[in-house]
Amino acid sequence: MTDHQNEGLTLDRIRSAEERLVGIARRTPLLTSHTLDAEVDGTVLLKAEMFQRAGAFKFRGAYSRLTLLDLAERDRGVVAYSSGNHGAAVALAARLMGIPAVIVVPATGSAAKLAAIAGYGAEVHTYNAATERREEVAAAIAAERKLTIIRPFDDYDVMAGQGTVGLEIFAQAGPDGLDQVLVPIGGGGLAAGVATAIKALLPDTAVIGVEPAAADDTAQSLRAGHRVTIPPPVTIADGLLAEQPGELTFAVNSRLLDDIVTVSEAAIADAMRFCFTRLKVVAEPSAAVPLAALRSGAVDGGGRRTAVVLSGGNIDPATFAALLAIPQAAAG
Repeated sequence: MTDHQNEGLTLDRIRSAEERLVGIARRTPLLTSHTLDAEVDGTVLLKAEMFQRAGAFKFRGAYSRLTLLDLAERDRGVVAYSSGNHGAAVALAARLMGIPAVIVVPATGSAAKLAAIAGYGAEVHTYNAATERREEVAAAIAAERKLTIIRPFDDYDVMAGQGTVGLEIFAQAGPDGLDQVLVPIGGGGLAAGVATAIKALLPDTAVIGVEPAAADDTAQSLRAGHRVTIPPPVTIADGLLAEQPGELTFAVNSRLLDDIVTVSEAAIADAMRFCFTRLKVVAEPSAAVPLAALRSGAVDGGGRRTAVVLSGGNIDPATFAALLAIPQAAAG
């Protein structure tokens, strides 16, 4: 990591990322639903990051980080590893900036996400997730070709880009403010960025992380007081498959998050179904996780103004249809 990484994650750093993203990243809308408000007996504002470029919040962090490369680093190119959305985001950001990109992805990854990465013009390098570690595969490629590694979450400038979601939520929520913000947690970069922004601007607002019960590495780590590693998770939320929180992200999240809760596979599928039938938007499973927490009662929305980050909408039609077809009782 570069020397400036030691400066940490601050509101100023997030504001700088916001300036670099002006005219490039989309300012995504806050959606509302009277049905949802009635269901939770509160006010819910849904940050719709499926409308971001490349279909997820990840574009913010990827572009933010790539703008800081020097000319020599840009000429040589970058390598990223990702279960999908970060890879697609780096591929698109690199194309926009004329930077060569190699994306390391699991051979079993989402077909929609792999197609998007290739469609953005990046070189796709697949690996066997059962026998290889993506970080090691990317490091070997970086060393051989002298490429810069763009990490999916454990990088302060990537986190700062994701934190612009928090800046927008603050600006869009209006004078009534917020009682709580719910955000999904995989590696923890989105949560760290949003929590940093929200806590600086709305210090009395609770920021709550949400994980699938089957991928609760951050929840376990917070209980233990240090990072723990869990077995490879099995969950429909394919963007939240981290086996251990990031070193940098965990330091931020353990300090700023007010709580972390987990949700069942059934609740995730049901939240996806709600987004499609009531909001008319496609939320990938990972994006539906925080809404699942609110609708299942894992987080109480009664009498509160709650912002929920719907982190993306990248899922292939066949998988989406299959998940929506699962009866609620059988989905867990």
